[in-house]
Amino acid sequence: MRHVRLAGLVMGAMLLAGPARAADPVPVLATVGMIGDLAAVVGGDCAAVEVLIGPGNDPHLYQPRASDIARLQKAQVILHQGFNLEGRLGEVLERLQRDRVVVAVGEAAVPADLLLSAHGAVDPHLWMDVAIWARLVPQIAAVLGTERPDCAAAINARADGFGQELGALHDWVQATLASIPEGRRVLVTAHDAFGYFARAYGLREVAIQGFSTESEASVADIRAVADEVVRSGVPAVFVESTINPRTVQAMLEAVAAQGGKVSLGGSLFSDAMGEVGTPEGSYIGMIRANVLTIAGALGGQPAPWPAELAAWADRHGVAK
Repeated sequence: MRHVRLAGLVMGAMLLAGPARAADPVPVLATVGMIGDLAAVVGGDCAAVEVLIGPGNDPHLYQPRASDIARLQKAQVILHQGFNLEGRLGEVLERLQRDRVVVAVGEAAVPADLLLSAHGAVDPHLWMDVAIWARLVPQIAAVLGTERPDCAAAINARADGFGQELGALHDWVQATLASIPEGRRVLVTAHDAFGYFARAYGLREVAIQGFSTESEASVADIRAVADEVVRSGVPAVFVESTINPRTVQAMLEAVAAQGGKVSLGGSLFSDAMGEVGTPEGSYIGMIRANVLTIAGALGGQPAPWPAELAAWADRHGVAK
C-alpha cells in the first residue's frame, strides 16, 4: 500500500510539474531591439524576450561584456540579424549554437535578390524597408512555435495580425514620403543605414560613412557629401541616435565654407530603436518617427494614419 501511495504521489507531482514547465515562457534574447520587438509581439505570453544591445547603442561597435555572455548563456533561443551586423559577437554566437537555438533571422528570411551590397559586404539594415522586415515575422513565429508547440496556433495568429499591421505601415510610409517635392527627395545621413529605406520609398540616399561605423569618416568623405548637399540644394540633413553628431557637424561646416545653406532636420533612429516604454521603443514607432522627421524637414505631409494601426496608436498614446 505504501508503494502504491508513493507511486501516486510521484505521478501526481509529474502531472503538476509537466504543465507548469510547458506554461513557462521561452527565454529569448534578441541582439537588437528591432528583432526583439518582433519576437515580443509574435511570442506574446509564450516568450520572455530581452534585448542585448539596447537604445542608443551601435551594434557595429558592440563589445560583449562578461554579463552579456551570461545573459546569452541563459537564453533558450537567441535571435540575431546576421550579415555581420553584430560582427564582434559572431564567434560567441557560433559557440553558443551547440546547445541552444541560435538563428540569424535576417539571413534566413530574406532572399539574395532583395539584398543591397557594396565592396563585397551585404547591407544589414533590412529593417529600414518595412516590407522586407515583415518577412522576419513568420520566420520568428516558426522558431518560437517549435519551442512551444502548445502555443503555435496563438503565435501564428499573432504573426498574421502583425503582418497586416506592417503591410499598412509600409503603405503609409510610401504615401507620406511621396508627398515630399520631387527635387527634395534626398536623404543625407551620417552613415549608410538607409539604403533599403531609400530604395523602397523613392528617395536618394547620400551618406558620409558606409554600412559600418567601425572606422572614422575621412575628410574626403565629408567634403564629398558637402559638395553633394550644395549641388542638390537639399534643405535639411540628419543625425542618427546611435552615432556621434560630430561627423555631420563637420559636413555642415564644409557646406557653410562653400557658401551653402542647409539645416539640421533632426535625429533619426538607425541602428537602435528609442527608449523602452516610448512609442519609438517599438518597431512601428521607430519607423513612424523617422518618416515624420524626414517628411517634415524635406517639405512633405503625413498621410492619414491607417485604421489597421489604430490599436497600436491607442496602446502607445499616439494621436491618430
